[in-house]
Amino acid sequence: MEDRDTFLREFRGETLGTVSAQSSPDEIFQNQTIRPILKLQNDLFLAVFINYINKNKRDFYSYSVEKKLQTIENSIQKDIKFRNSLKGIVMALFTIEEYDTYIQNSSNLNKRMMNLVIERLKSKVQLFEVEVK
Repeated sequence: MEDRDTFLREFRGETLGTVSAQSSPDEIFQNQTIRPILKLQNDLFLAVFINYINKNKRDFYSYSVEKKLQTIENSIQKDIKFRNSLKGIVMALFTIEEYDTYIQNSSNLNKRMMNLVIERLKSKVQLFEVEVK
């Protein structure tokens, strides 16, 4: 297990965002664990979302930018299966120690995680202009 944990930490890279003495435990976890994973998995999140809209939101590409942004948010917030698959993409890269930390406050950390995924997808909305199959 130690080899896996060491590999994951090195593979993901450094902390993203600021961590200080005033940072809350959730903020530290977000910046040391969640953000590096999201950055690493960015292309996969884009591919997963494109697959999701191609299967579930056929007319997504004809939406206005504002409606696309709302659809991204609603898809992640309201589609439990989709949200759980996105969480799994992140959690698969947790170390055992990080998983132990995560389960202590999973509800709040899930909110942070999904908000970051939503913002990441929204920032790439221009990539969702033409249908990709």
